[in-house]
Amino acid sequence: MPFHIAVSGKGGTGKTTLSAVILRYLIRSGKGPALVIDADADGNLAQALGLNGVQTVGAILDEMEQKASQLPPGVSKDGWLEGKLAEVMVEQKGFDFLSMGRGEGPGCYCYVNTVLRRIMDNLENNYPYSLMDNAAGMEHLSRRTTRAADILFLVSDHSLKGVQSGARIAELAQELKLEIKRVGFVINRVPGEMDPLIRQKVEEKGLEILGTIPEDSQIGRFDLEGKSLLDFPEDNNVTIAVREMVEKILVN
Repeated sequence: MPFHIAVSGKGGTGKTTLSAVILRYLIRSGKGPALVIDADADGNLAQALGLNGVQTVGAILDEMEQKASQLPPGVSKDGWLEGKLAEVMVEQKGFDFLSMGRGEGPGCYCYVNTVLRRIMDNLENNYPYSLMDNAAGMEHLSRRTTRAADILFLVSDHSLKGVQSGARIAELAQELKLEIKRVGFVINRVPGEMDPLIRQKVEEKGLEILGTIPEDSQIGRFDLEGKSLLDFPEDNNVTIAVREMVEKILVN
C-alpha cells in the first residue's frame, strides 16, 4: 500500500519548502519513485524543485472546454483528458510531478479538484509514496481535494497565528471525517529554542508537534539563485531536521 503524505498550512509558513525537502529525503533514501502533486494554484513547488516550463492540469481543462465540440468521433472527454495528462506529467529521477494549477474559465477550479481526486485514485497505487503540497488555508479540505492521508503535516511559522490557522485545518478535517491517520504540526523557522507558548497552544488544541525546523538563510539564497531544493546540502540544519522527523514517522 502506498504511503500518502499531505502538507498544509497558512500561506507563507513554508509548506512548499517542507514538501521539497521531504521529497529530497525520499529520493536520497531510495524510497522512490514518489508521485508529487502540487495542488496549490500558485504552483511554486515546480520552481522549488528546479522544474521549468511545467504545464498545468488547469490549462488542459481550459483547452478541453475550447475543443470539446471538435473532438473526433469516438473520442470521449475522459479519453482525451487522460492522454493530455500523460503529456503534462513531468518524469524525473525518483519522482513524477503533476501541477494542478487553476483553470481560467468560470467554474473551472471545481473541475480541477474533481480531476485531481480522480488522478489520485488512479495513480497513487503505482507509487510507494505520494506527496501533495496543498493550497494555503482550508480550501483543499472543504472541496475534498485531500480525502485521505497517512500523515497530514500542518506547517506553522513560529507564531500563534500560524498555530491557530493549522488547528482550524485539523478541526475541519475532523468535521469532514476525512481518512487521515495522523495529524500534527511542523513549527518552521524556529529562532533557536521554540517558545513555550507555541507548545502550550498546540497542546491546548489536542494536537502534537511532529517536528521543528530552524530558521535558515540558505533556503532564501537557494530561492534567489533559482536552485533546486533537491540539491540542498546534506549537513544543513533544515535537511537534518526534516530527515529526522520523517524517519521517525515512517518507522512509527
